[in-house]
Amino acid sequence: MKIATWNVNSVRQRTEHLLRYLRDAKPDVLCLQELKCMDAAFPFMEVEAEGYNAAVHGQKGFNGVAILAKAPIEVVRGLPGDPDDEQARYIEAIVPNGNSIIRVASIYLPNGNPPQTEKFGYKLAFMDRLIAHAKDLLALEEPLVLAGDYNVIPTPRDAADPAAWEGDALFLPETRARFRSLLNLGLTDALRATSDEPGLYTFWDYQAGAWQRNKGIRIDHLLLSPRAADRLAEVTIAKERRGEDKPSDHVPVEITLA
Repeated sequence: MKIATWNVNSVRQRTEHLLRYLRDAKPDVLCLQELKCMDAAFPFMEVEAEGYNAAVHGQKGFNGVAILAKAPIEVVRGLPGDPDDEQARYIEAIVPNGNSIIRVASIYLPNGNPPQTEKFGYKLAFMDRLIAHAKDLLALEEPLVLAGDYNVIPTPRDAADPAAWEGDALFLPETRARFRSLLNLGLTDALRATSDEPGLYTFWDYQAGAWQRNKGIRIDHLLLSPRAADRLAEVTIAKERRGEDKPSDHVPVEITLA
């Protein structure tokens, strides 16, 4: 089973990019973030024509997450823990896989900048809620994949220029500590389970020639429960997608589970 995550950075602007990726990569499940549209504006017909079921948790102009799957899926929208949170940042699905199931979430974690504002407090609170929910999900002892744009640079080797990110909400100690707390529940960072190489990035800013100079960061992650990690066969960063015409500033990250 191939499961991928991709911050598409406006699905309406990049519908053709999305459809081309579905045709080329043929993931069984694709988690999307930053749709920037309401549910009704999502390209359901085009996606379904490619053989995918789509579950969407949209928001006008901002945020928005989705899960596309070849199989029918059962869906829960929204991260538990704050009934007043109206931001569309979390969707979870149960996906059939042969005689069993796999639980997959698409997550668009808050950016949190500027750190001295309430935006950073919201980021940390969201992470605390995610930790609590992940703990509950792990208790189910299912294959679980928490995929998405975490807006977290876990370690200095996950940035081409770590010094440039000092003081940024993506790299602050509080952010990284919560990410470690998530992993310490028993989750596995899929990429780092397969490679210790530096220079593996998933995001390149549109400014200052970041892509051309490979000044990237790794902020898109797939975290696996023990039952999913035991089946991990391969991890791929689809870096070539960043070189397309009018691309997203993120690229897909893919895992294959045996």
